[in-house]
Amino acid sequence: MNPVLWRRSCERLAVDLPEHQFNTWIRPLVVHDAGTDDASEDSVPEVLTVRVANRFKLDWIRSQYAGRIEAALAEVAGKPVRLELALLPRAESAPAGAPASAAPATLRHGGTQHAAAALALPPGMPSGVGVGANAPRALPPAATSHRLNASLTFDTLVAGRANSIARTAALHVAAAPGATYNPLFIYGGVGLGKTHLVHAVGNALLAERPEARVLYLNAEQFISDVVKNYQRKTFDELKAKYHGLDLLLIDDVQFFAGKDRTQEEFFNAFEALLAKRAHIIMTCDTYPKGLVDIDERLTSRFDSGLSVAIEPPELEMRVAILIAKARAEATEMPEDVAFFIAKNVRANVRELEGALRKVLAYSRFSHKEIAIGLAREALKDLLSIQNRQISVENIQKTVADFYKIKVADMYSKKRPASIARPRQIAMYLAKDMTKKSLPEIGELFGGRDHTTVLHAVRKIGAERQRNGELNQQLHVLEQTLKG
Repeated sequence: MNPVLWRRSCERLAVDLPEHQFNTWIRPLVVHDAGTDDASEDSVPEVLTVRVANRFKLDWIRSQYAGRIEAALAEVAGKPVRLELALLPRAESAPAGAPASAAPATLRHGGTQHAAAALALPPGMPSGVGVGANAPRALPPAATSHRLNASLTFDTLVAGRANSIARTAALHVAAAPGATYNPLFIYGGVGLGKTHLVHAVGNALLAERPEARVLYLNAEQFISDVVKNYQRKTFDELKAKYHGLDLLLIDDVQFFAGKDRTQEEFFNAFEALLAKRAHIIMTCDTYPKGLVDIDERLTSRFDSGLSVAIEPPELEMRVAILIAKARAEATEMPEDVAFFIAKNVRANVRELEGALRKVLAYSRFSHKEIAIGLAREALKDLLSIQNRQISVENIQKTVADFYKIKVADMYSKKRPASIARPRQIAMYLAKDMTKKSLPEIGELFGGRDHTTVLHAVRKIGAERQRNGELNQQLHVLEQTLKG
């Protein structure tokens, strides 16, 4: 009954789901136990095991589709059937000696089929249609090194609200490169995990398809390549290196600003890769339309796929990151110490890691257990710098400069939104980043009542949770004030 049950359930799901979702996530699944074709009631299983090509797809299907699959199974079987997901053995996903064009449709994204051939097929097209005999391509020497950091994977990335959307999109791309979200544009401030995410996608693809042509680089490395090839008049080599990739991962595309020849070559590479349904993932410090001195045809291409932000990590996520990073160093971080560090280091993940290294080193060198007192001693320079540099007056000036208003407007009674909102943001930061009381802050803002300050703090704090653009602005202000 298993194949009959599964086939009929898939027919129901194909009606309920958008075609690209069904072809990407449901069609490649493999029922584990073929059982019998007898359709008797007794042969209906209580548990149906379905195998998935890789762990990224398994996690996604479990979270997004398992409930719908079980509902379809129950509807066809006439009784509840529990879905069990398991990884497809490597030997089954890549039969020895099987030609790429003969790979079964169920293994479209999990086998060893040539990546360019697989990505050139429309989702759901039977394997072998339009593929032909594909001889392995010779790789230009410069493209054989993918430059990926093997330790930056989805497993080592701490997930949280701040990166949930970007992480979900990256998982989707890792499981089905070339299908959707192409290009994927990830933006946010420094040290928030953008680079970790792009490395994770590259490592995931190579784990499934070792022959895939993947390249990670920083925008400045691409600029350097363009300059070298321009000087040598060897642009064919540049095209051979970039135009034949299956996955291009490029950091900090904002550095292309003002470099016309670089932008021209990147545009050409971009078009060539999209034409062959290779995937492109870029990171940037701002959203595509916020880029300056970048050709409009490039920014429009950047925005043509999916643009997602990584936000500064919230307190709980910072704590989880510290505990996870400490465990990676074979050290257990007490939760109260993690909270102490997380409350005092709020800018980004990179600064968190730096603070953690100081605390761990101090503990080892002094032969003392990790505790709040030890953390305070280890981070005393950082804490004293923060306390010395961040004042209400400094906050007022920084916020006024950022929003292009006068510092005097912070104390005035003017109430237009262009002034009142920056003033509320300054009050919020004053409460969050200094030890001043609400009445003291109110006095420094033109003698305002403490209830006015409290209202501003609560309003901006609540809006920060749901407004990604405001959260980014506050993050920039906090980083500016801290350093």
